[in-house]
Amino acid sequence: MTLHGRIAKDRISKFDKSLGLQRKFNDLIPGGAHTYAKGDDQFPEYMPVYVTRGKGARVWDADGNEYIEWGSGLRSVSLGHAFAPINDAVRAQLELGANFGRPSTIELECAEEFLSMVDGADMVKFCKDGSDAVDGAIKLARAYTGREMVAMCASHPFFSVHDWFIGSTPMAGGIPDATKRLTTKFNYNDLESAQQMFAENPGKIACVILEAQKIDEPTNGFLHKLRELCHAHGALFVLDEMITGFRWHIGGAQKKFNIVPDLSTWGKAMGNGFAISALAGKRDIMELGGIHHKKERVFLLSTTHGAETHAMAAAIANIRFYKANNVIERLYEQGSKLEKGIMNASRDLKLENHVAIVGPPCCSVYTSRDHEHQPSQAFRTLFLQETMKRGLLMPSTIVSYSHNDQEVEETIEKVHEALFIYRKALNEGVDKYLEGRSVMPVWRKFN
Repeated sequence: MTLHGRIAKDRISKFDKSLGLQRKFNDLIPGGAHTYAKGDDQFPEYMPVYVTRGKGARVWDADGNEYIEWGSGLRSVSLGHAFAPINDAVRAQLELGANFGRPSTIELECAEEFLSMVDGADMVKFCKDGSDAVDGAIKLARAYTGREMVAMCASHPFFSVHDWFIGSTPMAGGIPDATKRLTTKFNYNDLESAQQMFAENPGKIACVILEAQKIDEPTNGFLHKLRELCHAHGALFVLDEMITGFRWHIGGAQKKFNIVPDLSTWGKAMGNGFAISALAGKRDIMELGGIHHKKERVFLLSTTHGAETHAMAAAIANIRFYKANNVIERLYEQGSKLEKGIMNASRDLKLENHVAIVGPPCCSVYTSRDHEHQPSQAFRTLFLQETMKRGLLMPSTIVSYSHNDQEVEETIEKVHEALFIYRKALNEGVDKYLEGRSVMPVWRKFN
């Protein structure tokens, strides 16, 4: 590679201020972060980056180190950090007030703008995070069907921070067994597993929830057949668009795959990093959370900060920017360039069965496999370690609208250099090259 010398000279090695902050973070915040995916155990031991600012596709840490970021704020920042059209809209709205004792007119404006892009949804209710939106869908489904059980896709890693989901994970401490028994699972692209699930729980399942796609696309009409199965058994069909919304299609993955769910949940990139999420769906279901029906009332997403006006302004500006610009097309285009370049680098070192890009280009991730081609936390740590040294903050390969060609090319070159170390570690042993302990999976019972 032509840039080996320059990259080596510019290599990041100083984390003094971040290391100093690490103890303070852990003293005051359980786990040292407010999101498990951002925790110390998810990154190399002696490289605890604490971000101070971001602009476009780049971020800077407490030590002044600069990185091209490929996590895009856990997929919440699809346009770019400190993106001017969004910040301008938020800044203007803040001058008008952030929260009131009665609904603000911007709430209606945001609802109209949002529903204009979501086919089949008649009503929407906004909140602050994905978990609350998903929990609202679960509560509505239970109220609508009179049933208690929830069926979720076992192939998808996360739906909510609340008990009905966390009780199904290895981190189920503090969750009653009675709650755990109300959640069951099926497998993606495996209709037979869903059929068996319904057969084993006749008349008990309120809803099925899944993402339209994670890595593999739906095959053999899976989504449509699953919806038919749900309705045949009296259950609701819920799509989680937290990740797929604002990345797969401007109308979400449901638009891409031409399927209308009973309820859908949105968030992440909806406000380009600002805290806003949404529950949308059919009127007869959503109205259960209203005040004009004659059925038993449902307490649905009543939160003090659910209608903060600046978050609404961010969502409106975000949606309008998507409508006026080819955001989705650019995500696919830049993601494809990144995938092609990294895969060429991986093949160059005969690592394509170890480090590979998987998933759609608009929202891809990479594999990190050992000499037996098995997923490896140690090799993931090594990859993170070597890419961070070279100015890449790369827990995934999530692209944003702001990632330009130069940043894509620079990333490919630096990944190629990091893969030389990966190749050596496969031949000589990964422990020889790791600087500190390995990262660990979030879902584990003990530390």
